[in-house]
Amino acid sequence: MTTVHTILLVEDDPNEIFLTQRAFRKANINVSLQVIYDGDSAIAYLAGTEKYADRSLYPLPNLILLDLKLPCRSGHEILAWLRQHPQLKILPVVIFTSSREPGDVNLAYELGANSYLVKPSGLRALSKMVETLSLYWLVDNEPPEVRPFNLSTS
Repeated sequence: MTTVHTILLVEDDPNEIFLTQRAFRKANINVSLQVIYDGDSAIAYLAGTEKYADRSLYPLPNLILLDLKLPCRSGHEILAWLRQHPQLKILPVVIFTSSREPGDVNLAYELGANSYLVKPSGLRALSKMVETLSLYWLVDNEPPEVRPFNLSTS
């Protein structure tokens, strides 16, 4: 039986979400892509609180693709929050954004990002990037063991 990996995509732009979903399909990568649209919901998902308490519906991700410019909380704020929680801080986080600003890049790494990717333009380039990152993070990489929990009860 093949394991279906869960990727948490934290992105507020519907066009970027559509293109990313399409890139995964075009690259023929079988993942469960959970999409969250804002910073507060991303934290609720990761904490297993509110509507995200059911881990069978909202499993902890094997990989987080995190945009920086988000409503409610920025990607940097989500990353800082994540790295402060012992149960979650080992989750792999790839910043997946359009910003090439050195300040954004440096701060992301200072806060514990595992990688920083600038979204390419065009579906072909995005599909290639999605394929490469999936092969590395979901196939070749040895992932940490993160046990499901709920922050409201732990």
